[in-house]
Amino acid sequence: MSSKSAAAILQRQFKDLTDPKKGIPSFHIELDDDNIFLWNVGIMVLNKDSMYHGGYFKGQMRFPSEFPFAPPTFRFTPAIYHPNVYRDGRLCISILHQGGDPTSEEPDSETWTPAQTVESVLISIISLLEDPNVSSPANIDASVELRKNPNAYKKKVLQEVERSKADIPEDFIMPESELHAYSNTSTVTRDHEHEPVDEDFWYDSEEESFDEESLMDDMDDHEDDDEEEEEDDVEMIK
Repeated sequence: MSSKSAAAILQRQFKDLTDPKKGIPSFHIELDDDNIFLWNVGIMVLNKDSMYHGGYFKGQMRFPSEFPFAPPTFRFTPAIYHPNVYRDGRLCISILHQGGDPTSEEPDSETWTPAQTVESVLISIISLLEDPNVSSPANIDASVELRKNPNAYKKKVLQEVERSKADIPEDFIMPESELHAYSNTSTVTRDHEHEPVDEDFWYDSEEESFDEESLMDDMDDHEDDDEEEEEDDVEMIK
């Protein structure tokens, strides 16, 4: 798939995730310098029973030109103290690992496939924040402390939650529960309430359109390429 096709898919998903009328909770998303392949994401845990509730955790999601056939990467900026986050902020989560790796013990049902979306990745990240995978840690110290001294672990997390509040954008209102949208409804909705919607805003007339049929065609092309490579390998062995 060309980078142009990947950009079209990402533009559509970005538009859906930032539509104030849809009210998707937990995410505040902006492009980094208008780069559709680099998203700045604010993640909020709206479960009031979670120790991460009230925090605003910044991260960057970077997409490859082969998207959605290759997964994006996610890095917390700054890094957070969590069993599945490396010290440099990189997130270790199955959904961002390429599927079909015979050397991996992760089931293909949990790894990346072209059917995944940015939204499904972000929801998985929130789930991982609340329910760490201590059996496959990226930060061993955090994993050990969570298991052996959960009170000390919780204290560090609560400190990070308080620190993260300094990263909340000035014009952004934090949602208090899952009933509220991630967007600043007091300003965004009011500002756009009477504006006409330009359905072609994200798409140039020359830009490649995208639909499920074209995605499946591309997947078939990839499979055909793999079969041709295997045939070539057999011929070489002969």
